[in-house]
Amino acid sequence: MHHDSLFGGQRLLPAVRHPKELERLLKTPLAWLVLLGGRLGQLQPMVKLAADHGKRVLLHADLIDGLKNDEYAAEFLCQQIRPAGLISTRVAVIRKAKQNGVLAIQRLFLIDSGALDTSVELAKQAQPDLIEVLPGLLPQWIREVKDRTGVPVIAGGLIRTREEAAAALEAGAAAVTTSRPDLWDGHRA
Repeated sequence: MHHDSLFGGQRLLPAVRHPKELERLLKTPLAWLVLLGGRLGQLQPMVKLAADHGKRVLLHADLIDGLKNDEYAAEFLCQQIRPAGLISTRVAVIRKAKQNGVLAIQRLFLIDSGALDTSVELAKQAQPDLIEVLPGLLPQWIREVKDRTGVPVIAGGLIRTREEAAAALEAGAAAVTTSRPDLWDGHRA
C-alpha cells in the first residue's frame, strides 16, 4: 500500500469532534477525516452526513461517550455506524475492524523508549493497516515505528504548525491528523 494511494493523495486528515466542525468540512475538497468519538447517539447521523457528501470517516473508537472500547463495541461500530476505518489503542478492536473489512488504525502513545518497544510488539500482534503515532512531533520515532513494523504511519497529536506537519511527512508519515482548522485548508499532497 503506497501512501500516495492511501487516502487518495490526501496527506492531512482533519480531526473533528462536534457536528458543527464536521459541517464546515463538508464544503472542503478533503475526502478523508477523523471523527474523535463524540456521543454514541450522534455517531450514525454524523457518519451518514459525511458519507452523503462523499467523505470517508475514520472513527476513533476509544473516545466515544457511552461505549466501552471492546470487541463487541467494535463489531457494533463496524456494522451499524459503518465508518471507513476504526482507530483504537486496543488489539481486540483492531482485529475486529480487520475482520469487518474496515481500515484498522492502531494508535500508539510513545512516551519513552520502553513504550516504543511495547508498541511495536502490540502492532506486530494486531497487524493493523495503519499505525497512528502520538505525539506526531517526533520525526525519528515515526521513521523507527514504520521501519520496525513495516506498517504505514499517521502522525497525530500536538501538531500545530505547517512546519511540524511537513516534518512528520518528511520523516515518512503517510498522513498527519490535526484538529487545527487553520491547517486544513487546501492540503493535498
